Amino acid sequence: MSEKRKLYTFYTLLLTQTFSLIGSRMTALALGIWIFAETREATPLVLISFFSFLPRLLSASIAGVMADRYDRRYVMAIADVGQAVGTVLLLISFSSGAFQVWHLYAVTILQSVFDIFQGPAFQASVTMLVPDKQRNRANAVQLVTSPVAGIIAPALAGTLYGLFGVTGIITIDLLTFIASIVVLFSINIPKPKPTDDGQAQRPSIWREAIAGFQFVWERKPLLMIFVFTGLTNFFLAGMISLQTPYILSRTNSEATLGTLLGVYSAGSLAGTVLMAVWGGTKRRVQTMMPGLAILGVALAFLGMAQQPLPMALLMFIMALFPPINNVSIISLLQIKVPPQLQGRVFAAISQISMTLIPLSYVVTGPAADNVFEPLVNTPSWAMLGGLFGNSAGAGMGLMMTISGIAITTVSLVIYAMPMVRNLEALLPDYVPETAPAT
Repeated sequence: MSEKRKLYTFYTLLLTQTFSLIGSRMTALALGIWIFAETREATPLVLISFFSFLPRLLSASIAGVMADRYDRRYVMAIADVGQAVGTVLLLISFSSGAFQVWHLYAVTILQSVFDIFQGPAFQASVTMLVPDKQRNRANAVQLVTSPVAGIIAPALAGTLYGLFGVTGIITIDLLTFIASIVVLFSINIPKPKPTDDGQAQRPSIWREAIAGFQFVWERKPLLMIFVFTGLTNFFLAGMISLQTPYILSRTNSEATLGTLLGVYSAGSLAGTVLMAVWGGTKRRVQTMMPGLAILGVALAFLGMAQQPLPMALLMFIMALFPPINNVSIISLLQIKVPPQLQGRVFAAISQISMTLIPLSYVVTGPAADNVFEPLVNTPSWAMLGGLFGNSAGAGMGLMMTISGIAITTVSLVIYAMPMVRNLEALLPDYVPETAPAT
């Protein structure tokens, strides 16, 4: 397969997956509108996020093995089929008038389990379709899909919800899955050359799953990068979850909340587009680590911001760097990890990076409600009032500043380690033995 044909296949695949993602986001938003209108409670929506996250944390390594064992095109197709089945079940539930919230929880778990297989298979396919010199930009374009879907889906869902209701939007989502499945069965993704043990009797799935962790464990600079990512996620995930109550407390305006969250999405999109155009530094670690240190500084100052304009600027800066970091990490792994191992390694690093996120969610809410916000009304706050103010949201602001300082400190400490700073020179690139079979 020619290089031009491979790139065409990549962008065709990416486009159809983007349409599918927009359909899924539309369904999620429509269901959220309907459930909140019916219950006036936020808890069901929070539980949807929890049920969506949990399977990914527990089973990502198995998905990585599947991506390495089998034709990645079929793995992605099966993932889409499984999610489409969940969409059909939701459509039946709503159309019959028998819908209950627990139906959505069950479907969320089902779709999340299948969605786990999508990521490692797609990421590993990029290596076989995009040459290294274009990989940073290809990965950046890929990451554009999420913020673009985040912009398009709410606009479409808001319009179509009034016209067709929940069932109409679910039907559109189902059509996007069908289109994605048809495309997957019509394209060709080159297969990596199998390892010697792949031609003999294969080890168990569990043993293969461990191989991804072993690969990272044996390369301590990589391990340090992803332990650091896990720590960053711990400090950052909870603060992202506080954005809505923090902004509402500071501004007392839902319109301002919508504007600032839009600015945050724009920052994420800008970071992705920047990587698509720029491509990052030659040594990717030099793009990643300083960028996250700057993110931490922006988060620290966001905690002190009390007016919409500085909040908007700081949120834009915060959102700018995660996609830059993600593109750099993905591209780094794609040149350091043999293609036949990439599904497992991507899955392993995903689990390592996400391990502390549930703890972040568990700790952040009670800490804000029971410790930091009540602290504002105590004599001890007198020394902090000049920086954070004395109104509602000031306690959450202190949490953001502490978290921002922690992110910046950890980033600089990790970046100061020679084995991390010189990671790309210390770890050899994989060298393909022969051209991959088509």
